Amino acid sequence: MSKTVIFHNPRCSKSRATLAILEDQKIEFSVVKYLDSPLNESGISKLLTELNMDIRDILRKNETDYKEQEFSDPALSDAELITKLSQFPKVMERPIVSHLGNAAIGRPPENVLSLFK
Repeated sequence: MSKTVIFHNPRCSKSRATLAILEDQKIEFSVVKYLDSPLNESGISKLLTELNMDIRDILRKNETDYKEQEFSDPALSDAELITKLSQFPKVMERPIVSHLGNAAIGRPPENVLSLFK
């Protein structure tokens, strides 16, 4: 696998724009369509470490699954949220680019360029 990975949702305009930025910058990368191949708990935990964020920081609060699966429940531990996210990947913020042990969310898409300085 490439040193750079984009966790991509082709239906998302921000994700497509981030992908285009990587291509324009001639960055070699691999694509993980995380809705087709959801991350497991350890993959999510690794991404959180690379992002230097908490699980609640990468949850899409307007997603139907977020509401229906009660991700907002304050009683849920981080581990429980990570397990839930592995089961409902649509709730994960997108896109996320991982590069050499660091990661950035592509919102706005230009955010990911900080990984390559």
